[in-house]
This record gives sequence, C-alpha cells and structure tokens, in this order.
Amino acid sequence: MKMHFKLPLLVALTIFLLFQGCAGEDQTAEENADAIRSIPVEVSNVTRGDISAYYSNTATLEAEQEATVVSKVRGIIEELHVEEGDAVREGQILAKIDDEQYRIEANRAEATLKRLENDFQRNKELFDKNLISAETFQNSRYEYESQKATHELALLNLEYTTVRSPISGVISERFVKRGNMIGTDQQLYRVTDFSPLTAVLHVPEHEMSKINKNQRVELRADALPNQLFVGHVERISPVVNQENGTFKVTAYVDETDGLLRPGMFSRVRIVYDTRQNTRMIPRASVISEDLNQSVFVIRDSLAFKKQIQTGYTNGRNIEVTEGLDDNEMVVTIGQSSLQDSSKVSIINNSL
Repeated sequence: MKMHFKLPLLVALTIFLLFQGCAGEDQTAEENADAIRSIPVEVSNVTRGDISAYYSNTATLEAEQEATVVSKVRGIIEELHVEEGDAVREGQILAKIDDEQYRIEANRAEATLKRLENDFQRNKELFDKNLISAETFQNSRYEYESQKATHELALLNLEYTTVRSPISGVISERFVKRGNMIGTDQQLYRVTDFSPLTAVLHVPEHEMSKINKNQRVELRADALPNQLFVGHVERISPVVNQENGTFKVTAYVDETDGLLRPGMFSRVRIVYDTRQNTRMIPRASVISEDLNQSVFVIRDSLAFKKQIQTGYTNGRNIEVTEGLDDNEMVVTIGQSSLQDSSKVSIINNSL
C-alpha cells in the first residue's frame, strides 16, 4: 500500500527536475547568444595636448670645425704632448720638432743682420755728407733689409718647431710617432670640435616655404635610440639643386655631454608648426576610405560611425579638427568587425 503512494511522487519529482534543467539550459543559451552578438573592441578617449608638424629625414653628423695640423718645417719629432681623445685649446702645444738646426740658423742670421745694420748706419752718415754715391748707399740699405727678412724667416722657422693647435677641440687622430722624420706639410694630428655638430639635410623644394632659420630641430642617433637631442636650423641654401629638386638645410646640434660623435647616423626632424591644446586620438582608430576619414564612437555599448576631419600626425596620435568632442570614446582595435549600431564589449580595462 505504501509503495503505491511513493511511485506517483517519484514520477512528479523527476518531471519537475527535467523542466528545471531545460529552463536553465535556455537561460544559458540566451546569455551565450548575447555574448556572441557583442563584438569585443579596445577603445580610447579623445584627449587634448600639443601636436607638431615636422619635416623628417636622415643625415650623418659632421663636425662644423675640424682642422688637420701639418708641420711647417721638416725635422725629427722630439716630443708628443697630446694623444687621441685629449681635449685641447686653441694655441696649445701639441708636439715639438728638434730645433737645433733652426736655432743655429736664427743666431747666424741675427749676427749677419747686426753687421749689415752697422754698415747701413755708417753709409747713411756718409751719404748725408755726400761722401759716397747714392748707388752705394742704396745697395747697403738693400742688403740690410734683405737680411732683416732672412732673420725674421729664421725666427719664424724656429717658432714653427713648436706645433700648436689651430682650434679648440679634441684630438681625433694622430698620424706620427716620436722619433719620426717628417717633411714640410706632413700631417701630424686631426683636431675636431664636437660642439656644435651639424646635420646636413637635402629637403624637397616643395617644403621650402615651411623651413625657416632658427626652427627647432629634434635628433635621434641610431647609436643612442633613447636619447633626444635638440638643435636649430642654422643655414638654408637659397638655391635649388636642378638635378634632384632639393635645397640644402644645415642644422646645428649643441650637445655638451659628449655623447654624439661625427659620423653617427641620425634621424632628424625640423618642427615647423605646433598646435597647442588640440584634440587628439590614436592613429589606429581612424578608418580611411577614399578621401573620407571616420571612427567608431561608443555610446551605451553601441558603436556609431562618425565622419571626422584630421590635421597633424605626430607619432601614434593624430589631430582631430572636426567631428569629435572632448572625452568621446573611439574604437582603436576591432573596427573591421563593426557596423553602425553594432553592440560591443570593451575588453581593455584601462579606461
């Protein structure tokens, strides 16, 4: 009798659990469908900041001032006072050439000069008294003046045995060793002034109206990728090269830390305009179609396509001149899957 009552109750409980399971499956399926219909995107807000327009190119750094020191007399290198890498001042002694021969020649020229000077003074007195001819007096004066020049030349050669730096800078190369026999005009040192360094750019002629003297120049060297160096436009050539349609622009980079070197390959930007406190968005958010540009804007989890007008581009950002308001949210990744009014889910949590 008891078994007859338990059987209907068990059947009813089983049916109830089956209905509950089906209802749960329907709810989960609906949630999954909603998730599938929401397109995942990454977004960014419209921000404000400064953005610049610039002309960019590459150049090899050069020294504005560089001098090759040569010997003005022949002789044996007696002393070397500086080495490669040493900083030198203009007029500083770099090397000494054996001067014994030049000192003897200077003393001999001085002795002869004194003798001829006495002869000239005596002949001048005699000429004033009409005791010698004008020809004798003129010959005496000529010999004296000639010897005077010979003496000055001997002193100059003696002075040239002390080799001095013609400019301030750094010894970038040494060509001789102590004890070498050198001739006249033989190279001894190269002196390089590292400040300023120059970057010579060959700019297309259509950029000529934008480039002006003293504009800001930003430079990065491949050898120092994390360092930004600042300079200015120093010179602009007034003529255009007919062969390649460019004009030459010389930029100065005043860098006092000694990091840059002549010969370094660099990437140079001439900043010719800056707009301050302007609206900007990431470049990745802009969709270009023919001549039109647009973005997807997020409102209430829906994406709406908006036409915009853009201005300057600087790095990862682009200026928006029309079409967006401050703090609007634009899609940066996932636009290709969107249509107007698509439902989206934002997956970057930084906003």
